[in-house]
Amino acid sequence: MKTWLLTAAIAASFTAQADEGMWQPHQLPAMADMLKEKGLEIDAKSISKLTEFPMNAVISLGGCTASFVSPKGLVVTNHHCAYGAIQYNSTPEKNLLKDGFLAKTYKEELPATPGSRVYVTEAVTDVTDKVKKGQMDKVGNDFYTGIEQQEKALVAECEKEDGYHCQVYSFHGGLEYYLVKQLEIRDVRLTYNPAGSVGKYGGDIDNWMWPRHTGDFSFYRAYVGKDGKPADFHADNVPYEPKSFLKVSAKGVSDGDFVMVAGYPGSTNRYRTANEVENQFEWAYPEGKILRERMIEIIKDTAAEGTDDRIKYESLIAGLANYAKNFASMIEFYGKMPMLDDRKKVESDLASWINTDSARQEKYGKTLVELDKLVTKSQQNQQRDTLLGYITYTTMLTTARDLYRLANEKTLPDMEREPGYQERDIANFTSSMERIDRRYAASVDKALLIEMLTRYANLPVEQRLPAFDKAFNIGNKFDAKKLNKTVDKMFAKTKLADQATRLAWMDKSVADFKKSNDPFIQFAVSTYDESMKLEQAQKQLSGDLMKVRPQFMDAIIAYNRELGKPVYADANSSLRVSVGNVKGYSPQDGLVAVPFTRLEGILAKDTGMDPFDAPAKQLELIKQKQYGDYYVKAIDSVPVNFLSTLDTTGGNSGSPTLNGRAELVGLLFDGVYESIIGDWGYDANKNRSIQVDSRYMLWIMEHVDHADNLLAEMEIVK
Repeated sequence: MKTWLLTAAIAASFTAQADEGMWQPHQLPAMADMLKEKGLEIDAKSISKLTEFPMNAVISLGGCTASFVSPKGLVVTNHHCAYGAIQYNSTPEKNLLKDGFLAKTYKEELPATPGSRVYVTEAVTDVTDKVKKGQMDKVGNDFYTGIEQQEKALVAECEKEDGYHCQVYSFHGGLEYYLVKQLEIRDVRLTYNPAGSVGKYGGDIDNWMWPRHTGDFSFYRAYVGKDGKPADFHADNVPYEPKSFLKVSAKGVSDGDFVMVAGYPGSTNRYRTANEVENQFEWAYPEGKILRERMIEIIKDTAAEGTDDRIKYESLIAGLANYAKNFASMIEFYGKMPMLDDRKKVESDLASWINTDSARQEKYGKTLVELDKLVTKSQQNQQRDTLLGYITYTTMLTTARDLYRLANEKTLPDMEREPGYQERDIANFTSSMERIDRRYAASVDKALLIEMLTRYANLPVEQRLPAFDKAFNIGNKFDAKKLNKTVDKMFAKTKLADQATRLAWMDKSVADFKKSNDPFIQFAVSTYDESMKLEQAQKQLSGDLMKVRPQFMDAIIAYNRELGKPVYADANSSLRVSVGNVKGYSPQDGLVAVPFTRLEGILAKDTGMDPFDAPAKQLELIKQKQYGDYYVKAIDSVPVNFLSTLDTTGGNSGSPTLNGRAELVGLLFDGVYESIIGDWGYDANKNRSIQVDSRYMLWIMEHVDHADNLLAEMEIVK
């Protein structure tokens, strides 16, 4: 889209809902007057410059957000974002998940999960013309692979400079493409996490709920080689010295104060069609909720609490539970809202707008019909495809498939390989093989696989896959005993549970795989051609969608601009900024939620049993009103969590919430239950983000865990 059109669209949106929107940093200078009026004290231009404060202090963990808070590479993020690393370093004898962890010296810090990364965004470049050059006359699979080749070429050129990770992101469904260049720090270590009864206080019961009393924070440290450049873990590595870091506010914020958040939100769906909305809410979310809850049930039934097997799956349980509850909220509020009718009206109005102008008719006339046909086509085998997707949560089957795919891809020139199997991906691939040791138990993996295969075997025959059926001896009439016997034999004979064996397979040829007697390797070989055929069909469909979706978005943007509505791209895991205020809300008639919770709320909730079992020391401090320097007169206590109108979603977890001076006043970790559906549309009355207050973080660090070494390292604004 032309830059002046986008600027005009941004300006028009200020009269609509200023707090709606996850903005690309380069859009922010156009918002300068509005941001200053709302309470931004620093220059809006500085937020658009990724190599300057404060944006160069905001980092990605590859799924969560974090930020530097000291000149020695100290990184703060959510407890639930560090959960995998905490779990990886936990054993029944030394359970860091339960008891917490504090390194008093650099030497005591623990390597995070293999493959853990800190990504520092340094440049975002518009490469739309380069990506599309010579591709626009192609269709289907040719268009898909053509765009992919252009992206890979740009990434390869970008990564010639050692220590960088680059990726091309599409915006507005492929209307625009941006190349993102990030410094990739490969040595990440766990520095501090509070006890689980602080960091996960309230557990799944309080998840997505308000009032909340969760100390959802933990610390990593980023390390580099002595030359200051990214390096693999080594005892001689030194803490990374970031160009800037965030000061941490001990003053915090008050009701009504301006706040902003910078982070890496995962995905939103605010421009999806009515067809997509209906299918997602009436089929995909209900089915996903059932499958996730069943998987949690199986893990808990198979691995007793406190055992090593259960510890290995605690991170997966937390993730499954989080999204099961997310889906439940989506379904509930969809039933209460006219979302589907609203989307249908938008499309009807859009069609009328197109048809009232001959130029628009010529440009967009067939777009809506073509997009709807492709969307419907994508849903034809969704029941099967969903089950095959959930099967990837199992380990042995997925490991064998990935290893055999690697062997096949290595027969090709590097630039012709599938993304994920290029030379640039081998280090991450290796890490994925290594971390299996702390995330796999045969008994659990087997139980999960049998559950998914049983569901798959009961699909209509026409949806099933012949080679897949043959591999598991699944006939037209389902035989549970036969399936169990087949799977038992596979787990009994496989050697892939051994790390050295897995790593050795990374260097073997396709011929070696075909000669193997390992049952999971045999499965991967026998189903490979069938999988590739499915993948090619999916790429054909994706290529067709990639041609039509940008046309649809171009029409939506032009239409919204005329209506004065906000124009911002759906979240796609790239760096975004949202702005808002500290503010409560009314979840239902007759109820008003204030924006802050207090230490005393922990006492009121505490039962002494998980998940409401705060440390005895913490409870005693609260009873004695030992508030230290963090007392707030307005609430007569220390604030624990607070609400804001910030427009956020998954991936924003761990994002620094900043005041007008760009000081850290909290960490975003959740949204209220009523706002989950916000991924599909922003509601100014109900969309609320939940932050852990910086004053509570500092209080826990000082008075409960005595993390004096870290407090001394940080610059705290009092």
